[in-house]
Amino acid sequence: MAKLKTLADEHPGEVRMPGRPRTTPGGRVAVTVRIRTADIAHSPGGLRLADTEEFLLVLPPEPLAPPEVLTLDYRFVGAPHVLQGNRLCLYLDPAREWDPCAGITPVVNRLWQWLTDAAAGKFDADTALYHAVGGVLHSTPGTPTVVVREPVAPGRAAVGWLTPRTIHRLDLTSRPQDDGSHRTPVLTLDGSLPLGAGDTLADLLASLDRAPAATPRPATEPGPVARALLTALAASALRNPEGTVQHFVLAVPHPAAPRSPLFLLAGRLPSGPSDLLRRLADRVTPRHLNNLPAGLSGAAIEWCYLSDERPAVTTRRDAHRPVRAFEGLHVHVWGCGGIGSWAAELLVRAGVSRLTLSDFARVTGGLLVRQNYTEEHIGMPKAHALAQRLAGIRDDVAIDVAPQPPSPELLEAVDHADLVLDATVSVSVGRFLDQLAQRPQRRAVLAQLAVDTRSASLGILTLVAPGTASGPSVVDQIVGRRVLAAPDLEPYHCLWTEPAPGDELRPVRGCSVPTFHGSAADLMATTAALVNLLGVQMRHPVSGTHLCAQPHTGVDPAHRFIAHEESARQGR
Repeated sequence: MAKLKTLADEHPGEVRMPGRPRTTPGGRVAVTVRIRTADIAHSPGGLRLADTEEFLLVLPPEPLAPPEVLTLDYRFVGAPHVLQGNRLCLYLDPAREWDPCAGITPVVNRLWQWLTDAAAGKFDADTALYHAVGGVLHSTPGTPTVVVREPVAPGRAAVGWLTPRTIHRLDLTSRPQDDGSHRTPVLTLDGSLPLGAGDTLADLLASLDRAPAATPRPATEPGPVARALLTALAASALRNPEGTVQHFVLAVPHPAAPRSPLFLLAGRLPSGPSDLLRRLADRVTPRHLNNLPAGLSGAAIEWCYLSDERPAVTTRRDAHRPVRAFEGLHVHVWGCGGIGSWAAELLVRAGVSRLTLSDFARVTGGLLVRQNYTEEHIGMPKAHALAQRLAGIRDDVAIDVAPQPPSPELLEAVDHADLVLDATVSVSVGRFLDQLAQRPQRRAVLAQLAVDTRSASLGILTLVAPGTASGPSVVDQIVGRRVLAAPDLEPYHCLWTEPAPGDELRPVRGCSVPTFHGSAADLMATTAALVNLLGVQMRHPVSGTHLCAQPHTGVDPAHRFIAHEESARQGR
């Protein structure tokens, strides 16, 4: 409540609303707000305010949409948190910062705080303009997303190639990817576009060479950047098929951080104006913009949403999480069932560079309840089906399929891979790993993942670090003796004892191989917990066993790590 009273209590009489509210044809209500700002402290680098400032408060017709605050002129153009020259960015995330039921008082208080912070220079100019083009996102409904992962070539003008991946996606690369790749000019601008890039080709050309000004005005003569864009558009259009749209990409410097990576803006001319441009290719640099045919100068620019995934501008959402330890690693996953299929996906999303899968059991319909497959995979070998699915998540990861252990072809796996993850729950595979653990040149961490048979909500991770000659089976036996002797770990005893009647599940009648109970939610959650624990260990591996339990089990302790060396000493 104190925040709602701030303006009224501390600055009585300093806010006025002269005139009456007016309603626009679109149903928006606009009212002028006059604020006395003479006493707001100014700091060097802060926004200069007049003694009194007037703003236009615009209320949208939708009651749940946040209001807008506009300046009556363009004096604040280029300042942090000023969008398109005259719209103040009061809310970075309206979904969390604006309450539609709180009334108008918090909005005016927010405006006062905005003015106070702007005058004091408290805005971080390096990050405040989240887009360098008017501070807003340019995107036309119905256009595809342009994906950029490669660095943009330096220099004023460059040639890129757009390759359709789906009807919703185009990839921008420095070289053509296939016969469907279309030539696309990439133009680097000298400065930002604080008023935005416009809606038509004429608007865009007029803005390219215009220095930031207090009042937007159309240019009458194209400058060098506008002429360069027209020339590059014509050159690319001539080389692309008739009847196709012509794309372009603008690389725009940040207004307050010129050394930061360039902001990329992708647009296109519809096919009609693009064909007209092809026919007028020898006259695309006229002295006056008005010499361009109306069908070209007035052509609408369709702005494409751009997914900028360049490492220099994108911070991974898992940047500081345990799974980042897997980035760039080569991982073997042996067993692609209820545990391995989910672990493999988590590893791919975490950024492994290469994944080797091994499991030649077939996908059946009954497995879809809890394993990471779909109807289209039924009948396929699991490893091949999982490779297909994971390739749809990341197209830059190398995925291959290996024979099943204990194949002799896998003897050298631990010498070249960074991690071998065994999710087979197989005694013979465990013995095979015991042999591989003793290879003198082993570099791989060996890990075994399993769950309890009753609920798949208890997890166990056995890890053997390089330099430990004991294999997973040996570590498991030694740790198991300690766990079975510990009363406080009784909930985990089932991981080392024979299943009780009813603990296992026979999925079909007759002589079918028993399996464990558990849902997709159980397997996904328990596997994710084990993968996180493994990620913590990967940077500095220590041989031993992690035990964990899902919250709904009520098991205490929910996690315990038992080091192999400590258990071995106690065993002696």
